[in-house]
Order: sequence, then C-alpha cells, then structure tokens
Amino acid sequence: MPRNVYGPDHEAFRSVAHEFVERSLKPRAEQFIAARSIDREVWIEAGKHGLLGLEVPEVFGGSEARDFRFNAILTEELSKFNAAASSSFGIHADCVAPYLVEMGTDEQKERWLPGFCSGEIITAIAMTEPSGGSDLAALKSTAVWDGDDWILNGSKTFITNGYQADLVIVAARTSPDKGAKGITLFGVESGMPGFERGRKLDKVGQLESDTSELFFTDVRVPGANVIGEVDRGFIAMMERLPQERVGAAVSNTAHAAQILVETIAYAKERMAFGQPIGSFQHNKFVLAELQTKIEVTQAFVDDCIEAHAERRLGAVDAAKAKWWSAEVQNDVLDACVQLYGGYGFMNEYRVARAWRDARVTKIWAGSNEIMKELIGRDLGL
Repeated sequence: MPRNVYGPDHEAFRSVAHEFVERSLKPRAEQFIAARSIDREVWIEAGKHGLLGLEVPEVFGGSEARDFRFNAILTEELSKFNAAASSSFGIHADCVAPYLVEMGTDEQKERWLPGFCSGEIITAIAMTEPSGGSDLAALKSTAVWDGDDWILNGSKTFITNGYQADLVIVAARTSPDKGAKGITLFGVESGMPGFERGRKLDKVGQLESDTSELFFTDVRVPGANVIGEVDRGFIAMMERLPQERVGAAVSNTAHAAQILVETIAYAKERMAFGQPIGSFQHNKFVLAELQTKIEVTQAFVDDCIEAHAERRLGAVDAAKAKWWSAEVQNDVLDACVQLYGGYGFMNEYRVARAWRDARVTKIWAGSNEIMKELIGRDLGL
C-alpha cells in the first residue's frame, strides 16, 4: 500500500537524512561498535546537516519545522541503518528537545539550544532508576533546596547518551510528601562537582549507543537550572511520553521493514535443493505473512505520526503503537533470522545484529506490559 503521510518537502528532507547516514554513519559502523558510542565529530556533522534542531526555533540555530513528520523521516532513515543510531539521536532530538523548547527559560534556551542544534552539546534524559524501572512515580533521587541551589542526590541507570552527555535532564523528588506531584526536572551539566558516570553498560544489543549509569552525590544544581515548574516534573514527563513512544514505534517499524527487504532479497538468491529458498511454499508463506504484518503496522503508525503532527495523538494510542510495533518488530526479525539459517546467527550479518538490537524495544519507553495496562485502564478495566 502506498504511504500518504508524507509530502514533497518531507521526502526532500529524507534525501538529506539519507545522505548523512550514507556518508557519516555507514562507513564508521564498526568503529562505533568498538567505541560503544557514536563519535562526537559525527554529532557535529549531524548538526551541520540540520538534523538535531527540528523542533528548535531558528533564533537558536534550529529549523523550527513544527511538524513531527520531519522527526519521523529522520527516525526512519536512522533506523534503516541500525536501531542504536536511531535511539541515540532520537533521545537528543526527539525526547529532550520538547523539554528545553517548551519548558526552558529564555536564559536556558540561549545557553543550551545553539550547542544542542550544532551537536556541540549532547543531551540525555535521566528518568529510570535501578529500583524503579517503568514506575517513574517511585523514583528515589532527591533534590533539597539550599540557598540559591538544589542539592541533588541519587542514581540513574540505562541512560542512553549518558556517558558522553554534556547536559542531562534529571528527574528528582523535591517534595517527598506529595508523591508523583512532588517531582522536579533539573538540567545537570557535565563537570558539576559530584556528578559522576559509571561504566558504559555491557548490553546484549545496540552496542553503538553509549548507555551508562549516572551518580549524583551532593551535586549543587543552580536554581536557574530547574526546567519547568518545581514539583511539576512528573506531569511534564507524562505529557511528553507520547512523543517518545510514537518515535519508538516509527523506529521499530522502519527497522524491521528494512531487514525484511534484505531478507526477501536473500531468499531469492540463496539456493537449497536446487532452487531459491524463497520459492519453497513454507518460506513463501512466512514472507507473505511478515510483509502483511509490516504494512498493517505501518498504516497504524502512519496514522499516529499524522495525529501527533496535528497535536491530537493521545497517550493511549501512542501506547498501542509502541507495544504493537515492538511485538511485530521482534516477531519479524526472529523469522528473518530463521530464514537465514546458520548465517542468521552470525554477527557479521545485519539480520543477526538487528534481531539482537530489537529485543530491548519491548522493555524501554515503558515496558509492553505497562502499555497494555494503560490501554486496559482506558477500556474501563
């Protein structure tokens, strides 16, 4: 089925994103894996291509597209390369940007956004804690007011871009007696005394993205670094999670779709018993099912992209897109590995890396079980 969500301007931007992937990412793929991160010079290149400031006003160096479809185009092109690049750049340009643009003070915007757009300031968002997982309301990190500053203590884990981030949005409890209504967001900058990073975490997949633990010991955060209103951080996170989740759905679908294209090509070329393996009825039926799953999923995700671009995507529909696309992605990639046979289990083959990289998508951005809980509540259950 033809896709109708994008227009000529979006497709023109796709060419820019595609060129960036071809020139700046693909030739360095093995280098990123070895380093367990994407080099800073590549972030600078992304900034020069205008890929990091799609939601940022032009006065601060962004392109102020005001159209989530451009974000989705970038996510798709990055995901076709690999899921790790999509998550690293997506956290920065898709997840962090709305907090700084919509909630930042004029001084914060002037201080952070130009570097954010140029790639000189790499960002992360630190919600998840070792004991909390998807339960953001139960976070234990605290910030206590002291003079003109807040004293921040606690730790975070599984933080994408955490190892090299220059600016981290940190959620901490500022009013313990208020529960979820007592959480505040802070801009914690690299070099603040007491802010330390743990090791780059040894993950099963997505090796190209740096993911780390963060530790805060009596970090003195200036009051000027509070993002948004004090004690309103949980509400701010809930309001912006739909964008993270629809972005995840876009990535999940594009990632699986690209590997399926490559698997179909492989099935036409790989010979067994004197004929292409794709010509065997079982394999033909499997590929027919996978293609249908991808196209049906793409149709729903495209509706979500359009709805979010028009500011009408609800949290429940975003949850549906996130969990369903992650399930389909993992089902499709598992079947693709099977079609490759023994080669599908070799790291030198993209299908093996994609299969490994995809597993986390059923866990992050809120586990699939939490997504179903949200959907179930919406049903009145």
